[in-house]
Amino acid sequence: MGLWHVYYEDWQMECCGTPFSVGDEVSWPLLLRDSGTAPGGGRHDRLTEITGVVEHVGGVPMVRAETGLPVALGADLADEARRPEPGGRTRSVGLLCVERHGAKWPEARGHVRAVQVLTRTWAETAPGSRSYEPVPGEHRLRTVDRCPKWFGEIEAEPSADGRGRHSRASGVVVTLDVPGTDSPLSPPAGRARRRRGS
Repeated sequence: MGLWHVYYEDWQMECCGTPFSVGDEVSWPLLLRDSGTAPGGGRHDRLTEITGVVEHVGGVPMVRAETGLPVALGADLADEARRPEPGGRTRSVGLLCVERHGAKWPEARGHVRAVQVLTRTWAETAPGSRSYEPVPGEHRLRTVDRCPKWFGEIEAEPSADGRGRHSRASGVVVTLDVPGTDSPLSPPAGRARRRRGS
């Protein structure tokens, strides 16, 4: 088994997703987003390193990683300056995300082992502006048995400088078990057994 952390954004689920539970089999198109653009800053322990040969599927640069996982490269990871030609090798680090909009590419099929709702805090850019930005470092994870279809918002007390604040469940972090793949999250005995070919 290969265990992977996958982020499923609220708007992706609310628009055209199907809720799932721990233990369900799912099939998702995965996109690797740069950690700098990832929700919550892409916590280091949830980032994925993908190494492999780049191919283009329907115009989308993707990697069938050496780990066995099919992953599309996000635009920020696949810009012209950093993107090798098809057949070239790449090494990219980012957050695996479910991407249901745009082009099509092969999906990763696996079983859901854990689901955590990610709640982020937002603050006005200036008091009364009604324009909000995420507050760095202010997010939390809550373990659940089932991914919700709809995500809610909670108003909070204004900050000391008078800026309005609110918290919003902005998606789920899923631990996905993809058979035939290998990841740093996989139990060490399983990785060693797969390397030996048993």
